[in-house]
Amino acid sequence: MKKTRVLAFFLTIAFLVSFSPILHAKLTEDDFENVQIIPEKEALMLHWNIDYETFNRIQEQESYIVIAYATQAEVKKAGFNEDEGWSYVADIPIDETAYLIDDLKGGESYFVKLGVQTEKGISWSSVQEGETAKPWGLFNFLTLIGALAMFLFGMKIMSDGLQRMAGKNLRNILGTFTSNPLKGLLTGMGITALIQSSSVTTVMTVSFVNAGILSLTQSAGIIIGANIGTTMTAWIVDFFGFKMDIGPYTLIMLAVGLPMLFLKNPKFKGLGNGVIGFALLFMGLGFLKASVPDITHDTPIVQYFVSLGDIPYFSTLIFVAFGALLTVIIQSSSATVALTMTLMATGAIPFEIGAAMVLGENIGTTITAELAATVGNVHAKRAARIHSTFNVTGVIMVLLVFPFFLKLVTFLTETIFGGSPILNTAEYGSTGLAVLHTTFNVTNALVQIWFIPYLVKFVEFSVKSRGKKDEQFRLDYINNPKATPELSILEAKKEIAKFGGLTSLMSSFTRELMLEPSSNKQYELLERIAKYEEITDRVEVEIGRYLNHIASGNLDVQLATRIHGMNSAVNSLERIGDIFYQISKNIEKKNTEGIEFSESQNKKLIEMFDLIDEAFQVMSQNLQKHSHEVSIHEAIKVEQKINQKRDELRQDHFDTMANNDVEFQIGRSIIYNNIFSLLERIGDHILNVTEGITGKY
Repeated sequence: MKKTRVLAFFLTIAFLVSFSPILHAKLTEDDFENVQIIPEKEALMLHWNIDYETFNRIQEQESYIVIAYATQAEVKKAGFNEDEGWSYVADIPIDETAYLIDDLKGGESYFVKLGVQTEKGISWSSVQEGETAKPWGLFNFLTLIGALAMFLFGMKIMSDGLQRMAGKNLRNILGTFTSNPLKGLLTGMGITALIQSSSVTTVMTVSFVNAGILSLTQSAGIIIGANIGTTMTAWIVDFFGFKMDIGPYTLIMLAVGLPMLFLKNPKFKGLGNGVIGFALLFMGLGFLKASVPDITHDTPIVQYFVSLGDIPYFSTLIFVAFGALLTVIIQSSSATVALTMTLMATGAIPFEIGAAMVLGENIGTTITAELAATVGNVHAKRAARIHSTFNVTGVIMVLLVFPFFLKLVTFLTETIFGGSPILNTAEYGSTGLAVLHTTFNVTNALVQIWFIPYLVKFVEFSVKSRGKKDEQFRLDYINNPKATPELSILEAKKEIAKFGGLTSLMSSFTRELMLEPSSNKQYELLERIAKYEEITDRVEVEIGRYLNHIASGNLDVQLATRIHGMNSAVNSLERIGDIFYQISKNIEKKNTEGIEFSESQNKKLIEMFDLIDEAFQVMSQNLQKHSHEVSIHEAIKVEQKINQKRDELRQDHFDTMANNDVEFQIGRSIIYNNIFSLLERIGDHILNVTEGITGKY
């Protein structure tokens, strides 16, 4: 009996050994390794590996790889374990590790399973899921534009928030720390790095030059520094957008930033806006990377760019122009640099083309300052031209040695970050662009800062003055801080007189705005009034600083009283600018909501404007006189006329409301009442100017 059992045992072992290849031919789910399904346009690319020992056993028999695929709807309808609904690809050689399933529906979810067919049948892997990419069309294009819009909106919110958090310190810094070009460069670089917008810094600088607070030489240093500061954005985008995925943390940033918006402290509100803007910026960048189409080296657009790149120098000029045009359209060099980085990461453009586009983007960004200067005086236009000339000159210098410049950028990227942006564009291309952006602007600044006097002479020659009217907003009289107090007061008084003429111009602009039927002209007037309001703010700061400087010395009582009165007059003139701006916003609301004043209402408001202009005329005459020659009686008489006219308009307004006249409407009533009430307040401030001059404030 025992012999029989032993014999049976050995026979069983012999049987198992003899049929082991067949038994081991059957695969399990674990034998398929590293299965990946990569979405393609209307296709799926499959990658896999088979366990090495299993592969050796299988290849001893006649065997093939089999792929089965079906849409989710088809599989769910037939069942996972049924053959119905599945499509098959058979006879794939056993040593293959990749296969492209094409002719599929775009944007459709598919179930896919791998198997090995032997004489004993098919052994299947576990079911995998994959989704095909849709063909790139209008929807994808709009998604791309939306992603870019979110990026720009986030950048604006962040910049505005950081400006609010800094408050008036930015203006004080710009007006104080610019005594020489080097200080101006450091100031412009620091402010731009802080608020993440070179456009804001350059536009602010242009407005300061427009008001005469900064000279052209001082503005040149700030603008050069702003160009360096703006490169910080490229580094932030490269690190957080391409090297580090902060997408999961953006919602946390929104959760942190939102409560700050409800705090009363304006600095915390500004910080909240900055945090929210930062989150939106990188959410937009994430959508931007996802919405750019998957592009391979064989894609026609890539081949087109490559073919253009084969044309020496000419192709570089084409892409410099393209980068400049793109920046002019988007109005943000930071956004176009981010877009260029994204295109490079997807393989759409090689590094050389991206580098040329970044150079062009440095030219395109100057359009913002040029547009801001169109409503300014000749000094503002010259400051904007300094920005354009500086950047264009720098790009021309680099283009002359472009191949060597690219080698320098490649060397710096390889040395500092360990990879070549040309050979490994996907990983180091964005870093290479950030290096190029910074290297270009730093080198350009180090070269051209020594030629600022010649740069200023060039823009003065190229931007001609149109006469005295074009020069009227410059602080022409305050230029000698070491003068005696008596002489300094005379200089300040002349400047205040010119300040009064500036505010009186706002009256004519506002009157014209109220009667202007053209929406385009209305927009121009609104922009002009807003710019003049900014100018009044800057002029008040500068004259006030000058008067405080005078007051810091040893003064007798009479001079101290005059300085106090002049400070009061300057404050009143600035308030007049603010009120005209408020009136313009009321008129803008009226036009936006389609509200029309009646002929009678327009006539009465014009009469009010006439009295305001009469008061300005008296004020201007008083500002030209010596303080002991000024008579306040004429100013009081005009101010009383304005009060009477205000009372008359108010009574007519109440009568119209009481009679429920056809002219009466709630929206019209509120705006009409606001305008004549604000005009009466202007009359009060005009009288305050004269009182300040005489010392009876």
